[in-house]
Amino acid sequence: MRVEFHHDPRGEALTRVERVDGVVLLMPSFTRKWRVPHDMAHAVTERELGIGTGVFGCVAAGAVFDNMTVADGKPKRTAKAHSDQVLKSAGRSLNVAEILAGALHHFAEHREPFSAGVVRSAWGSMAETPFPWRDGEVAAAFTTLRELADEWSSTDSPLTFSWPEKLRADRPGSSRVPLGVR
Repeated sequence: MRVEFHHDPRGEALTRVERVDGVVLLMPSFTRKWRVPHDMAHAVTERELGIGTGVFGCVAAGAVFDNMTVADGKPKRTAKAHSDQVLKSAGRSLNVAEILAGALHHFAEHREPFSAGVVRSAWGSMAETPFPWRDGEVAAAFTTLRELADEWSSTDSPLTFSWPEKLRADRPGSSRVPLGVR
């Protein structure tokens, strides 16, 4: 899946997702108050930490969120039912992805020194299972986000982001998030 973050002339960001099934989706990201698009924080956090049941893993599996529009391609007749099933199956994992992406986004947005302890605490607010990543893995995800955020801020060109096919919500074992949070 190909993900592109576009600068919107109104100061917002627009995320363009080209799925492998040929459907192209647009997702507005209301970021006028943020330097770093929140959807970018999701994409980086989820990809770097191997979370297949977050926002972008669900989209790769066929989910369409309410704020998304189809820009190109033809969704299958059963697309709505499939999307609902993917989102229901992801369950609390979407909330956990939101918490983790939010924590990394905070550090990147405010250019604060990174703290894996804060990210572990955020995890603990939603999950009952032990934190599944080493501090170095989380720090590496943050470094990637910070670098892409700097690149995004320095140009008006779209930022292209590849999403690995293996990180899909509908694939068994597609997420390192333990089953205890679903």
